[in-house]
Amino acid sequence: MVTRQTSKPKAGIQDAADIARAAVDAAANKKAEDVLLLDIRDSTSMADYFVICSASTDRQVKAVVEGIEEALREEGVRPVHVEGEQGSGWVLVDFGDVVCHIFKPAERDYYRLEDLWEGAKTLVRVQ
Repeated sequence: MVTRQTSKPKAGIQDAADIARAAVDAAANKKAEDVLLLDIRDSTSMADYFVICSASTDRQVKAVVEGIEEALREEGVRPVHVEGEQGSGWVLVDFGDVVCHIFKPAERDYYRLEDLWEGAKTLVRVQ
């Protein structure tokens, strides 16, 4: 799958796996909870990796989203699309082959993406 990026990544980011790991690190640095990195390459062609995490307040959702965007921007990677707002309880940040889902706990429990993608490999879980 071709990575859909709006700019060329710097030398530190080599592929989608690097983007996913950088997003996990950025989310964890902003105190996101239950950060999960799923390898979904064998399950779908829509993306290679999902990063799923929780943030307890609207303000923290915003901070996590901005932290992920900023960390990847510094590496020359920009999102293709951002969907949702912190007040909605779920923000999706699409980097092409890597899709980040930032949830408030109630919405994460309701949508249960981990269960929908149960065939995916869990690469990282930061609790």
